[in-house]
Amino acid sequence: MNSTEVLEQWADRSGAYSPDYYAYYGPNETSELIRERLESALEPDASVLELGCSSGRHLAHLHDHGYENLAGIEINDEAFEVMEDAYPELAASGQFYCDAIENVVTEFETGAFDAVFSVETLQHIHADNEWVFEELARITGEFLVTVENEGGADDHDHDHGHDEDVDGAVNYVDGDFPLYYRNWSDVFTEYGFVEVGSRSLKRDTFRVFRQPS
Repeated sequence: MNSTEVLEQWADRSGAYSPDYYAYYGPNETSELIRERLESALEPDASVLELGCSSGRHLAHLHDHGYENLAGIEINDEAFEVMEDAYPELAASGQFYCDAIENVVTEFETGAFDAVFSVETLQHIHADNEWVFEELARITGEFLVTVENEGGADDHDHDHGHDEDVDGAVNYVDGDFPLYYRNWSDVFTEYGFVEVGSRSLKRDTFRVFRQPS
């Protein structure tokens, strides 16, 4: 599957792991971890961007705790209809982009956001589009948070439902969507970030990076 096909399939995603699915379950432990980490270093008026925000459960949690300058990128247009129903205040106040991450990030100014975060999103960036990681480093003013599956013993318990065909650093969601195992510390320290925290979760690795002062 090439990069264009991957984007098209995520844009049309419905049913399990769709925007409706995530809105139904609402904010979770990951939402709490992201909020706690941001609160420890940033004021509520900080500008925050989520990559692959879906219907907005993590951003809604931030909004409920006083963050107002929120933005999100999501390729599935259904997500914004779900957001308007599930999180109407977030939908009304946030800035959202219905497009692929690859098509949006180049339009932002350097250091446009105080914090940028992703939850099980960057792991689906196709190998042909790895240039986007340098762009993410460019637009991040202070903190970058990644919550991604980096591979390991619990790979097949990942809640997107893997098959058993693992080929090196690539696995497949539902036997179709590629999931790339990457060490995000290696990726973003290459672009000048300092890793200031990490934590192993059930399926993912939670990492916090900071731009050097």
